[in-house]
Amino acid sequence: MKNYLSRKLLGLVFLVSPLFAMAQGEISGTVTDQNNELLPGVNIIIKGTTTGTTTDFDGNYSITAESFPATLIFSSIGFNTKEIVVNAAGKVNMTLQEGLALDEVVLTGNRSKPRTILDSPVPIDNIGVAELTSSGKPTVDRMLTFKVPSFNAQTQAISDATAHYDPADLRGLGPSRTLVLVNGKRKNQSAQVYLNRTPGKGEVGVDLKSIPTAAIERVEVLRDGASAQYGSDAIAGVINMVLKKNAKYTTVSARTGITSQGDGFNFAADANTAFNFGDGGFINLTLGYYNQQLTNRAGSPGIADLPADARPNEIQWATENPELGMKVGQPDLEKGDLFVNLGHPLGENAELYSFHGYSTRKGRSFAYYRAPYWRRGVADSEFLTRSEDFVGYQPSFEAQIDDHINALGVKFDITDTFNADASVTYGSNSVNYTVNNSVNRDYLADNGTSPRTFKPGGYTLSNVVMNLDFANAFTEQLTSSFGVEYKKEYYEAIEGNPLSYYKGGSDSFAGIKPDEAGKWNRDNIAFYAGLDYDITEDLLLGLAGRYEDFSDFGDNFSWKVFGRYKLGDKGAIRGSYSTGFRAPTLHQRYLTNSQYIIVDGSPEPVLQGTLANNNSAVQALGVPSLFAETSRNISAGFTYKINPKFSASIDFYQIHVDDRVLFSSQIGYDGDDASTNPVEQILIDNNVVALQFFINAGDTKTTGADFVLNYRGIDMGQGRFNVSLAANVNETTIDAIETPQVLADNGYNIFTREEKGLITNSRPRSKFILGMDYDTDKFNIGLNNTLFGKVTVTAPETGGIDQDLSSMLVTDLNLSYKVTDKLSFTGTINNLFDVYPDKTLATTNTAEAGGRFQYSSEVQQGGQFGTNFSLGMNYSF
Repeated sequence: MKNYLSRKLLGLVFLVSPLFAMAQGEISGTVTDQNNELLPGVNIIIKGTTTGTTTDFDGNYSITAESFPATLIFSSIGFNTKEIVVNAAGKVNMTLQEGLALDEVVLTGNRSKPRTILDSPVPIDNIGVAELTSSGKPTVDRMLTFKVPSFNAQTQAISDATAHYDPADLRGLGPSRTLVLVNGKRKNQSAQVYLNRTPGKGEVGVDLKSIPTAAIERVEVLRDGASAQYGSDAIAGVINMVLKKNAKYTTVSARTGITSQGDGFNFAADANTAFNFGDGGFINLTLGYYNQQLTNRAGSPGIADLPADARPNEIQWATENPELGMKVGQPDLEKGDLFVNLGHPLGENAELYSFHGYSTRKGRSFAYYRAPYWRRGVADSEFLTRSEDFVGYQPSFEAQIDDHINALGVKFDITDTFNADASVTYGSNSVNYTVNNSVNRDYLADNGTSPRTFKPGGYTLSNVVMNLDFANAFTEQLTSSFGVEYKKEYYEAIEGNPLSYYKGGSDSFAGIKPDEAGKWNRDNIAFYAGLDYDITEDLLLGLAGRYEDFSDFGDNFSWKVFGRYKLGDKGAIRGSYSTGFRAPTLHQRYLTNSQYIIVDGSPEPVLQGTLANNNSAVQALGVPSLFAETSRNISAGFTYKINPKFSASIDFYQIHVDDRVLFSSQIGYDGDDASTNPVEQILIDNNVVALQFFINAGDTKTTGADFVLNYRGIDMGQGRFNVSLAANVNETTIDAIETPQVLADNGYNIFTREEKGLITNSRPRSKFILGMDYDTDKFNIGLNNTLFGKVTVTAPETGGIDQDLSSMLVTDLNLSYKVTDKLSFTGTINNLFDVYPDKTLATTNTAEAGGRFQYSSEVQQGGQFGTNFSLGMNYSF
């Protein structure tokens, strides 16, 4: 009997073992394009699961299916997505055809199931690095400005530290309301608050200059509120920088350029390579260097700026220097980058991944030139020169900026349909200042001398983010995602050298005083969940929710519902409604400093103070502790693939932001010398002539539409022609401003019309981008036309006439020639027709209308550089 049972058991094993073999097995193969070129970096996903991989340098892949038959989905940027049913383990080779963006698979905006752009219920742009670099712009923020209609970033002229960051945003909602990810992980914000009169004043953004283009494979731009999925800052949308993995070649690039006026010389060089390590692992390495010199587009008021009692030396100086010493334009800058992206399998069902980025740069911008008639006390001291020879001085504002991002994580399968991702991300941004060619006038008056160079301190912001994310496919139609995130943030204001803050402090930027320095931190924990239900092949409905609890102000719950209905295999109708939030930053809560800026009614920069939100004097004014902004987002759109080469989409949106954190107007003296009101007493106590603070006080509404039209791959005999038209139109209005009672009772307006103008009128109300390129085996000719809509220079509360700046058309011409398959040269003319914004009129009565600025520094369109010529080389080996 025992032998009989043994034989039966052995037979059963032989019968069942083929079934196990059929139930699980490895599929491998090679992916090529229609020209039989190997394709690295192609995404392969097993349909209905979260199991996926990518091809290596030689186009090879390997993936394990838990059961058969299995459907493999192959996708890559610029190629049509293909599906194939595989019935058994073995070799499966695939050829991909070049195709439309609608067929590209994106990960941003959906944590549970990768989808094509056509399948997505929200609008997403997927921009490859080749398309970015074809713009001829030097940094990724400038590239996106000329590729994404609702994205804006412009170099800030003479804006102290802000000139080194360039505030960037989506849909004109400010830098703080655009979330930036790197490989799907939250990127830390910058240490600098934008305090000067620029778009995004009073806000904090991500330092996009810290991410080198050479390290980027593509950029995914989610144009929809996403706080329910990603948390704070995603009110306007999400930008995800996807780093390169595998690379077929080592690529070395160099580029140099100069403006038609002979300034702004720039040089860039970078190298990207990748190599295998271990069994199936990869390392992608990027090195980058960038150097730019200043541009100057200052006005020439000359003797028209002189006071009635001008001295002979002052008249002579203004006559010989009609630009009055000003430097208005892009700053000097030198930058170095190092980025590493790596991954390695851990067994058959797990992967270790990590990426590390380090960027360091030095920059020099300039403050207002201290005209000799502004600084007669310095002249009469004869510290610098004899009084009759004094010509003033121009402080330079120099910044050392370091940015880090480091991430380590493990992705692993719990079952064939249930996977997890555990990670930790550390990010840091620091800025340390040096003020040169300056004077501490109080120290000079007290001691007869003064340093000329000052170290006024700096700021650091860092965070640690820990994520545990899960995705589960209950069925092919029903998928879910959920997880937990813990974040710890640290902010530090670093004390300056004592002479930099002695009494009034160094001219242009007073140093950070001991009572302004400090370290602060907070933490928050978040729980999120989402559910997608493909009710039919055409109809998708989904919802998401996220709860966050912050240690410094409280909690928030955001939610989102969305849907998509496919119109066959060519089009879809999509829409969403969501709530969102933005947590006030540690900077906005704790920043205290003093600096020289233009104050309404003053002919020269004066000392203004920013008091922390939790300062007892600010709270005495009735200003509440900062809490989270909240939003309501609604969007609806339509996308359609008219034929394999022609696609179009249009999306409408409306975004309400309540309790928006504002940086108040300058609160100063009321002009009545006979009495001192409670607000003036606070100015006296803090030794400043004006103060500002952060407050939840504004309700805004932004309404707009995005339109995208693509016609790609048109056969033109020896080559192919591509044309695209993308547009954004938008309007932001301020529905309410809440003024604390103490300030209202004393007649103060905490947010004057010029401050409102920075929110409503400082970004173009429309932008149209018409791109055309013709591509052959050897040549590529590209012509890009960007029409920036009107902006308005807003006159101050004290008087003046608003000025609408007319639309500005910037034309860029790009020509590339392939010497060989591995060596190419590129020539670019940016702003071919040398177009500038309208000149600012004196009737606006704005700070720059004194003639020192030809073009407004408060509102931005297509830049103030004029024509720029550049040459580039790209070599692969």
